[in-house]
Amino acid sequence: MRNRRKRPIIRTHKKLTDMLADKKHDDHSSLRSNTISMETSLQQKKQTEKCVGELNPVLHVVVDRVKTLLGNPMDLIVREFEFELENKVTATLLFLEEMNDTQVLNEFILSPLMTLSKDKQSSPVPVDHALHYIKQNALALGRVLDVETEDELVEALLAGLSVLLVEGNKKGLKLGTNGGKVRGIEEPTSEVVIRGPKDSFTESIKTNISLIRRRIRSKDIRIDKYKIGEVTHTDVAVVYLENIANPLLVKEIKERIEEVKTDGLLESGQLEEFIQDETVTVFPQFLNTERPDVVIGNLLEGRVGIIINGTPFVLIAPAQFIQFFQSSEDYYMRYDISTFLRLLRFSVFIISLIAPSIYIALTTFHQAMIPTTLLFGIAAQREGVPFPAIAEALVMEITFEILREAGIRMPRAVGVAVSIVGALVLGQAAVQAGLVSPAMVIVVGITAVASFAIPSFAVATSARLLRFPLMLISSVFGFYGLTLALIVIIAHLTSLRSFGYPYLSPFAPIQTQDLKDSLFRFPITKLFKRPEKLSKKNQTRTQPYSVKKKREEETTR
Repeated sequence: MRNRRKRPIIRTHKKLTDMLADKKHDDHSSLRSNTISMETSLQQKKQTEKCVGELNPVLHVVVDRVKTLLGNPMDLIVREFEFELENKVTATLLFLEEMNDTQVLNEFILSPLMTLSKDKQSSPVPVDHALHYIKQNALALGRVLDVETEDELVEALLAGLSVLLVEGNKKGLKLGTNGGKVRGIEEPTSEVVIRGPKDSFTESIKTNISLIRRRIRSKDIRIDKYKIGEVTHTDVAVVYLENIANPLLVKEIKERIEEVKTDGLLESGQLEEFIQDETVTVFPQFLNTERPDVVIGNLLEGRVGIIINGTPFVLIAPAQFIQFFQSSEDYYMRYDISTFLRLLRFSVFIISLIAPSIYIALTTFHQAMIPTTLLFGIAAQREGVPFPAIAEALVMEITFEILREAGIRMPRAVGVAVSIVGALVLGQAAVQAGLVSPAMVIVVGITAVASFAIPSFAVATSARLLRFPLMLISSVFGFYGLTLALIVIIAHLTSLRSFGYPYLSPFAPIQTQDLKDSLFRFPITKLFKRPEKLSKKNQTRTQPYSVKKKREEETTR
């Protein structure tokens, strides 16, 4: 039998009623004592929290403390100087050298303060009022805020601000002297257009916000800022138009951003993974762009922009699949040309996705579908090739992907030349060696060129990833397997949501009004309404307008 531990028997000589009375009395006394102890501990905790972190009125103590917290960095500049109020006052200016504009520091802070004298003051200013007097009369800066704790001081320094401390004061001033070397506004590199604005976002969130404000001069624009990253404290801004955007969409985006808990945020792609609806998919659920005019156009439709400090790519949510085949240039050209280009881009996506799979299925299972003359030519080309069509396709596709990556990673001066020459030399050598057929080289070349014609790099990458499993399925099941795989892909796209909005909208579910700006683009004078699901407050984009009708009325008069 298994040994079981017996509970200890507690013997007592008290009666049951006495025990209950003692227990009740003990409970009341313990409750009262616990309440008193909790109140005292809370009072002590409040007092300690109030005292901990406050700035010391002695300057060298604060400076030493800041150096210790920051690890005594070499770029921390401590500038001590004196100026005159009622008496001579000692002050210290703290800033990180490469994150501040030294010209602003010299001209608008140090120079005005060091030239202060009693003669310029209407009445003597005591030391404890020095900061208030300086803020009101001496500093010619637009952004001057108080600093009360060590944490605020360190945070201001790391954010690129300078901090002014005055001897005998328990507060300081943080000054907006941000500067340093940053990349200027340049032409977009990933979204090149022939007609349209030539400026692009930079890595500075302030510059990016200014580019948006220059184009939207409306009181309804809202910019809400957040900090993400326990270590990096990356600035993130949510931009939207209050009179157009759906409040539920804005609320959902803000809640998802607030729930992100991580050590650091370096690029918009990381935030995209944190807040997207579906993680198991190859299709992007955010539209990312480095063009300000693209962001403005989406804001006017009711979408929301997300700007991350340190990256020139801005996220736009929610995203629809058809958006990735549209370009900002479509709205700067005639509607018939824009419609043709959109249809061409969508056709290019289909070619990039299934062209090798169609070739494999035709040459392996469905030779009867190939014209006889062409079939004899393909058979003659493949006569000396020892590998099946799937092996040819995989070798050529993988080789081209290697050349593509090599062209990106190599120095810009030789990257393009190496990728082009490498593709030509390797393709010709593979054909002469009898490893692949010339027809397969043509198919892979068309597929590769087609992938570059898609405006969105994210969707082009999705097509590249799906191309390989489609080729394998076509090599085993032919057109039947390829058709089934395409049905699965379409079903998957139908099930996707971007912040609750259907990914295949306006096709599934169908929305007649939104079809005017999808694969086809109607004239701008006919696009009266904003997207139906996005803008709940203000759906009217423009009033009906006809130049021809207006001229006819004028001529009849």
